[in-house]
Amino acid sequence: MAIPLLGRIYRGYPIALVVFLSTGLSVGMAQYAFGEFAGPLKEEFGWSQTQLNLSLAFSFISGLLAPFIGTLSDRIGIRPVMFMSLLLIASGFLLRPLISELWHWYLFSALVYAGFPGATIMPAGKMVGLWFPKTRGRVMGAVVAGNNFGGVTMPPLAAAIIGALSWEMAYVTFGIIMVVLGFVAVLVIVEDENKIEAEMNKTGRADQAHVARVAARAGLTVKQALANRNFWLIMVGLVAATFTYQGVLTQLRQHFEESGFAPAIATTAVSVIAGMGIASKLAFGRASEKITARIATIISVSLQAIGVFIIAQADTTPLMWFGIVVFGTGFGGLGALIVLVVQEAFGMKEFGGIMGLIQVGMIASSAGAPLIAGAVHDSTDSFDNSFLIIVAIFIVGIVALALARPVKPSEEEASPELPQSAE
Repeated sequence: MAIPLLGRIYRGYPIALVVFLSTGLSVGMAQYAFGEFAGPLKEEFGWSQTQLNLSLAFSFISGLLAPFIGTLSDRIGIRPVMFMSLLLIASGFLLRPLISELWHWYLFSALVYAGFPGATIMPAGKMVGLWFPKTRGRVMGAVVAGNNFGGVTMPPLAAAIIGALSWEMAYVTFGIIMVVLGFVAVLVIVEDENKIEAEMNKTGRADQAHVARVAARAGLTVKQALANRNFWLIMVGLVAATFTYQGVLTQLRQHFEESGFAPAIATTAVSVIAGMGIASKLAFGRASEKITARIATIISVSLQAIGVFIIAQADTTPLMWFGIVVFGTGFGGLGALIVLVVQEAFGMKEFGGIMGLIQVGMIASSAGAPLIAGAVHDSTDSFDNSFLIIVAIFIVGIVALALARPVKPSEEEASPELPQSAE
């Protein structure tokens, strides 16, 4: 009885689950759980926090490799790219117990970040866009909520293994999980247009089959996108929006404590923002289907700008919490909207290559935001002014997204059933 029952489950759902886990576990293990290993590594090797944290800067490798990974996924498919990317991440974890020098730590961190594009944003964009053409907004929100899942589950797992065994075994466990997930991805991931259409017909989604086929072929090439002013406006808008990750989120814990919060309350405030992220992703993902992803992103970034401004200027606890709630409401949705904006504007035809170029631009935020925050804090003993600078950057991004307009595809590329950006 189990086999016929499984046969009636739409294959898009297990595919979405695999992408959810790939995205969430990658981020949860590499970033959220990072702090759990800091103490043991400093104790064993005598490294400073600055030396450890420098490995986070290797995230620029993800941006540099993203165009290549995206173009490769357009040409050979996301399944082999996802498999190799998960193995790269796994190797970075499995090799860490062998480290004896600081450069080993940096090298294995580089391997982890090299696998990020093909294990996170690329499969999310490809699989959701192909398997859920009519509901991609809400499904994308659910899939990228994997980041929050990873943030909730991986730090406790790491802490438990480190406490019971060792930091080495924690990394080995992470590596094994990613290897297993890589093989599961090979078995589950499907992106062939004919198989997708057949699956939709078999599971009562015949009305979506034509939409899915058109969606797979619609859109611009990388060359066409680069020649279009909307590409540059959208890149500026999304790069500005992503200053929130390394310029605001990573500094909030310290800012709250410096502003008078007790350490436990400061940690709680950051947890509240993380928890709000799940609901925010789902809400903004659904909203993108109604008001377009571009407009939803403008709202998301506007809420973040208002929230960060309040957080920077608040002189009372209630006002600070109000800023936290406003910021958290807008912050969570951004993770889903980044991909949806690119899909909506440029289609799925060469999504990987175009998304990869957008990620190159995001090196400016991933590298520049922490430098701004650190330099301003060192000179003023406060994050207030750095937050105000980032608010100004948000405003630039909002204006750029407001000026962007939808690309008008040709008759052969478009379908009236496909969602289009608002004029």
